[in-house]
Amino acid sequence: MIEQLLLLAAAFVIGFAVGRYRIDRVYSLQNRGEAVLADRLIENFQAPSYHLMNNVTLRRNDGTTQVDHILISRYGVYVIETKNYNGWIFANPRHSMWTQVLFKRKFRFQNPIHQNFGHVRAVQTLLDFLPPETISAAVVFTGEAEFQTELPVGVYSTDRFIEHIRNRVMEVMSENRMQFCIGRLEANRLALTQQTDVEHQYYVQRKHGA
Repeated sequence: MIEQLLLLAAAFVIGFAVGRYRIDRVYSLQNRGEAVLADRLIENFQAPSYHLMNNVTLRRNDGTTQVDHILISRYGVYVIETKNYNGWIFANPRHSMWTQVLFKRKFRFQNPIHQNFGHVRAVQTLLDFLPPETISAAVVFTGEAEFQTELPVGVYSTDRFIEHIRNRVMEVMSENRMQFCIGRLEANRLALTQQTDVEHQYYVQRKHGA
């Protein structure tokens, strides 16, 4: 009986460790993708016409929302969701879940367009003095993923997203208005603490059951 209990305890510890490793590895890869995109954006788009904010947590009526990147510029505001995936991607903008095929294994993940919708709404609420069309949503895949379906509107590779921003040359706000946007967002973002992350993960769990 004691040996069985010890085996069960050992299995639990190993299972927990493996699960924690998978979670930490996904989190690490995602952060790596965010860092890659941030570096490329800073390299190509600099002050005074552009300002990049990373890992922005904002309050919502029902909880919090974490935005990977917000790029504020005289040509518009970009609310960016970053995905660092490899393999084949099967995507339908209307479906709640997308599929990644990697080494003949299938993984489902939340539609990042839907995921980014709440981020955009939170930014629009804070920057309510801007016309809605000034704020754009973008999902950027920083890995080596290959889409096996038609690429949805608003989804980009890193290079395509940089090209897209470069092609936006019509000014929609002055530098003063741009600085006001930055100030409003900075004043309302939550501090980057472990508690902030825990609160957000709890909100996601309640909302999506994941």
